[in-house]
Amino acid sequence: MFGTIGEYGETTDATEETQMLCDQVKTAVEEKTGKCVDEFKATKYRSQVVHGINFLIKVHVGGENYIHLHVFRALLCDGGLIQLVAVEQHKTKDDPLEPF
Repeated sequence: MFGTIGEYGETTDATEETQMLCDQVKTAVEEKTGKCVDEFKATKYRSQVVHGINFLIKVHVGGENYIHLHVFRALLCDGGLIQLVAVEQHKTKDDPLEPF
């Protein structure tokens, strides 16, 4: 779950919260990748506590295809903004979630 401040925690199964984050950035992912996806299911994630929380999320986008998302959620006192930071395409089910 959450690692020590500044460090990413272990990779764990995605939660409803993780899927909610993915749903909120799906349009931005489609814009960034230039691809529309029907399937968009969070499967694994890691998080890092900073001044907010960084999430690395593995997302199944159909068939054998996965992408990795870097999503930032600001603290509620800072507005709680959820923002797509980056996307890595052409990932597999077994690729590790590493900071990018």
